[in-house]
Amino acid sequence: MRGKTSYILGAIILLLVGYGIFTFNRLVSREETVNKQWSEIQNAYQRRVDLIPNLVNIVQGAADYERETIVQVTEARNRAEQGLATGAGIPTDAAILQFMQAQNGLAGITNKLLLQVERYPELRGAESFAGLQVQLEGTERRIKFARKDFNEAVQGYNQLVRGFPSSLFARLFGFPVRSGFQADAGTDKVVEINFKP
Repeated sequence: MRGKTSYILGAIILLLVGYGIFTFNRLVSREETVNKQWSEIQNAYQRRVDLIPNLVNIVQGAADYERETIVQVTEARNRAEQGLATGAGIPTDAAILQFMQAQNGLAGITNKLLLQVERYPELRGAESFAGLQVQLEGTERRIKFARKDFNEAVQGYNQLVRGFPSSLFARLFGFPVRSGFQADAGTDKVVEINFKP
């Protein structure tokens, strides 16, 4: 009887170890997917940051422009670029929030710049400005899809981390629940754009 019990106990231990290894590998795979999607987000935001100096140069060169707005764009770009340079891997929830605040600041001041450019018809018609505006629109689209893909990767990862019995191994191996991107407060309201000075 003891021999049979030891075989059963050994089989149970072997199954638990096998399932633990299988679960650990799945958790690592999902975490790497989240890391990859975070890199894609940083890549899309870096593209935006890289395009801003071109926009500033075109606007400065083509219009007698408000220095204050140009300075604000440059400062916002620098803050956003610093946020891109920090840390490898998936950041903490606080770091994501700080990152998004810097990126939203850059997007807001860039939109202000583009709206103010409407006062300069010769600039709006310039081929270089029009091409850059198309690139910025494409970049914003890339950012949108990168954020969506990141949220989907986080969802898949969190389902594994929170599901039973994989949650036991996730806690044992130190895999925390992650947060994705969320809409900013007030984004559900319609934004009125007024071109009148």
